[in-house]
Amino acid sequence: MSTATEPSAASAGLRGVVAAQSAIGDVNGEQGILIYQGYNIHDLAEHSTFEEVVFLLWNGRLPKADELAALTAEIRANYEAPAQVIELMKQFPHDANPMDVLRTAVSSLDFYDANGHGTDREHAMKAAIKMTAQIGTIAAAWDRIRNGKEVVAPDHTLSIAENFMYMLRGERADADEAHMFDVCLILHADHELNASTFTTRVVSGTLAGMYGAVTAGIAALAGPLHGGANTNVMKMLIEIGEPENVAEWVEKALEEHRKIMGIGHAVYKTEDPRATWLRKYSQHMAEKKGISKWYEMSRQIEQIMHDKKGMFPNVDFYSASTYYLMDIALDMYTPIFAVSRISGWTGHILEQYANNKLIRPRAEYIGARDLKYVPIADR
Repeated sequence: MSTATEPSAASAGLRGVVAAQSAIGDVNGEQGILIYQGYNIHDLAEHSTFEEVVFLLWNGRLPKADELAALTAEIRANYEAPAQVIELMKQFPHDANPMDVLRTAVSSLDFYDANGHGTDREHAMKAAIKMTAQIGTIAAAWDRIRNGKEVVAPDHTLSIAENFMYMLRGERADADEAHMFDVCLILHADHELNASTFTTRVVSGTLAGMYGAVTAGIAALAGPLHGGANTNVMKMLIEIGEPENVAEWVEKALEEHRKIMGIGHAVYKTEDPRATWLRKYSQHMAEKKGISKWYEMSRQIEQIMHDKKGMFPNVDFYSASTYYLMDIALDMYTPIFAVSRISGWTGHILEQYANNKLIRPRAEYIGARDLKYVPIADR
C-alpha cells in the first residue's frame, strides 16, 4: 500500500494498466510492431489505401471490392459540411488555433445530423461516416478562411487524401504527393489507447453520442503532451537553421536538459515503424523539391540521439519535414493528425458501444482524513 502522501508509481498516468479489451490495434513497443485488426502497418502502408483502412478499423476485416466502393461512395457523398458550420467558422477570430476551431466546428456538426445521438451500430456508423468525410473539409476550410481566401468546395471524385489537399491548396496535388499523403493518413489512423482514443472511449462509455465523444478526443489531442510534436520538430529545425549547426545545437540542448522533439516514445523502445515510412518520404520530398537541408538535419539529429541516448525517432520526427515540403502550415499538422485519427477514434467508439460498460476507475485517495469543521469566525 502507498503512503498517505505518495501515489503508487505503477498507476501514474495509468502506465501499464489495461483499461479495455480491443481488437482494433496493438502496439508492441519492444519489437516496434504496430498492427491494425491483425495487419502489420508496413503491409497496409505498402498495399492499402486510407479508405480501405477505415473499413478495416470499423469492421474488423478488409473489404471486398463492392464493399470498399460502397463505403468510398458514402464518404464522398458526405464531404460537404453544413453551410451553417462554414458560416459559423467565418465569425471566429482569424488567429484562433486550428485545433480549437476543429473542436468547436466538429461539435457543431451534431446540430445538423438528426441521427447523431444514436448509439446502435446503424446510426453510430452513419455519424462516423459523416464526421470522417467532413473533418477534412472543416480543417481545410479554416486554413483558407483565416488567410482571407475563398473556401474550396470538395471534389466528390477524389479520395479523402486527394480531396483534403485540393481543398487546402485550391489545386490538385500530383499523384506522387497524393499517394504519400494517403499513406501518412494510414500511418496515423490508430495507436491503441493513446490519450485521445482513451478519452473517446470514456465519453462514449456514458452512451454520449458519436459527435460528443469525437469532440472530446479532439480536445485531448490539442494538449501539447499529446498532439503538436511534429509542429515543434519543424520549429526546432527552423531554429537550428543549417546542417552544420546541428551538432552544437543538440549538444547545448542536452546540456540544458531540453527535450529533443520527435525523438523517443512512451511505448516504443526501438524504432517507431511509422517513422520508417516517414523518413523515406522526407528524403523523397527533399529530392523532389531540391531542398535537402531539413532531411539532412533530421538524419544528423537522429544519429546523435541514437549514439548518445539510444533513442529513436517517433512518428512526428520525419512527418514534420514531409509536411513542410508539401507547403502545409505548421499549425495544421495536428488537424491533419485528426483527419486521420478520426478513423481510429470512431472505430473505438463503435467497439465501445457494441460491448459497453461505463468506464469508472477509482482514485487512490492521498488527502487528509478526520478533519473537523471549524466555524469561519474561528479560522
